[in-house]
Amino acid sequence: MPWRHTRDPYLIWLSEVILQQTRVKQGLPYYQDFSSTYPTVQDLAAAPPDEVLRHWQGLGYYSRARNMHHTAQQVVAEYGGRFPGSYQELLKLRGVGQYTAAAIASFAYDERVAVLDGNVFRVLARVFGLSQDIAAPASRKVFQQLADELIPADHPAEFNQAIMEFGALQCTPLKPDCLFCPLQPQCFAFQRGLVQELPVKSKAKAARTRYFHYLVLRHADTVYLRKRGPKDIWEGLYDFALQETDSMELTAPALLAAVEALGGRLATDRAEEPVAALRHVLSHQKVEARFHTVWLAEPLPAAAGAADLQPYDSREIEELPKSILITNYISNSGI
Repeated sequence: MPWRHTRDPYLIWLSEVILQQTRVKQGLPYYQDFSSTYPTVQDLAAAPPDEVLRHWQGLGYYSRARNMHHTAQQVVAEYGGRFPGSYQELLKLRGVGQYTAAAIASFAYDERVAVLDGNVFRVLARVFGLSQDIAAPASRKVFQQLADELIPADHPAEFNQAIMEFGALQCTPLKPDCLFCPLQPQCFAFQRGLVQELPVKSKAKAARTRYFHYLVLRHADTVYLRKRGPKDIWEGLYDFALQETDSMELTAPALLAAVEALGGRLATDRAEEPVAALRHVLSHQKVEARFHTVWLAEPLPAAAGAADLQPYDSREIEELPKSILITNYISNSGI
């Protein structure tokens, strides 16, 4: 993994942001793309936001990309383009939490501060018999104190990498290799038959379901899209005019009313294509989406700008940052 062979805090930070809630196999191509497209923090800071989101497309959790872009600008504006050189200073950067700050501080600057990720939580809980709920914020202090006691002063980076790798390869969630584990004689969980019970983690809340009806407004060779606003999923990404309802049904009169509310007039000589249905599962919600193709008799009037809808041709659409849901629909529909 290339980020294991650098002391550059920018590249280490880049890898940590990308790998949050992302598997290494999935994140590696994105790391390679970002590190080659934006080789320095100054390059990333100067990039247009839509361009950054476009490179992030498909990774999900898009707030990470927005925070990453903002943090790059913060490093350039407030720190002269050089990442802060200590754990406490790194915590002042937007989107940089305790884990990321510890990773950068230890890997780049050899600061004696322990990292805590899912792998480390699991190893510590099993080896030392910690029964605190790792999903509870109050438990972090207990695990952090233990990890900070264990980490050696002379090789903090090596220790952090080793314990994370140990959790990822040896002390795995479902089928840990206990038979050939060097910590077996000292492992609390193994000695007491509690390997499958530790760590303790409370279940997340059930995901809620949302019903999206997208109006794919088309005229000639253009399709109307808009940029999503703040305080909802996919902020800053592009999608179609949207009607959110309480069910998967959208009646023909309701569809017509929604189009007319945008100033659109249906083309009577173009038959409506079958409604496409896609499902997208996020961490805390499921989106059941229906895509209604609507051919317009004429371009939308300027008044439609209230919905932030703008016409784009297929080449322009390709360059827009979009959620994987919208990307999959466009790919399947041939837009």
